[in-house]
Amino acid sequence: QVQLVESGGGLVQAGGSLRLSCAASGRTLSTSVMGWFRQAPGKEREFVAGFSRGGGSDYADSVKGRFTISRDNAKNTVYLQMNNLKPEDTAVYSCARRRLGRTEYDYWGQGTQVTVSS
Repeated sequence: QVQLVESGGGLVQAGGSLRLSCAASGRTLSTSVMGWFRQAPGKEREFVAGFSRGGGSDYADSVKGRFTISRDNAKNTVYLQMNNLKPEDTAVYSCARRRLGRTEYDYWGQGTQVTVSS
């Protein structure tokens, strides 16, 4: 069992920044790979950012150059730094984990609301 808890969401004006945190607990494994997703009203959930093989990271085209995913292994925490936020970034942001060698994410956090005003 893995528990993921997001925090750091809130209301910001366009052009502002937020840093989201995802704290993991339970039976975390070294083979776990973390990612961030978001779901806006009336939209499907979409991939935002995640770690790739070799310690690199992948990003959705819509957030490249603005968002950065990072981690603190000692704290079992993953972060999403969001800069130059746009109104279209408004969504519930969730962290999730998958296992190496799998594409499906099997554990999800409850999500944290990010609202960007114009």
